[in-house]
Amino acid sequence: MPAEREPERTTVPDPGSARAKAVAAEEPPGSKSRRFPSVTRDTARPEGGGRAAPGDAPAPARQWPMLAVLTATAAGLLLTAMGHPRIGCLLIGAALIAGAVMRSLLPSVGMLAVRSRFTDMVTYGLLGAAITLLALVMEPNPILDVPFLETAVRFTVR
Repeated sequence: MPAEREPERTTVPDPGSARAKAVAAEEPPGSKSRRFPSVTRDTARPEGGGRAAPGDAPAPARQWPMLAVLTATAAGLLLTAMGHPRIGCLLIGAALIAGAVMRSLLPSVGMLAVRSRFTDMVTYGLLGAAITLLALVMEPNPILDVPFLETAVRFTVR
């Protein structure tokens, strides 16, 4: 019995490219089906996953949203390591919240787009809010007083 061959992986060309036009010209008319293929040949980019700047711009300019979030996060980690954990964590949380805002407002955010727009916004927003809230209740001298937090910690740590 012959071994089954694995289907070849092909990439779907950009609809406006010369390669896409050449592939479309080779296919006989009416051969395109509206059905989903039984074998997935490629994955689609997340919505908003295009470049944030034109293609002729240098690489850092094309990915400025991701670089802005990473730079602010790195600064927060540096501040935390230098002995200012509250300020560092607040900066990290603010960077993630800013990433959620950029993901919701900008049409293209480059590599900041990982999943669907909604999933990215919820993920970045919740992580940013959680880190910010943890920084606000951090000891000593918490800025935000949560009444049941001390009781919960005593109950779980004993």
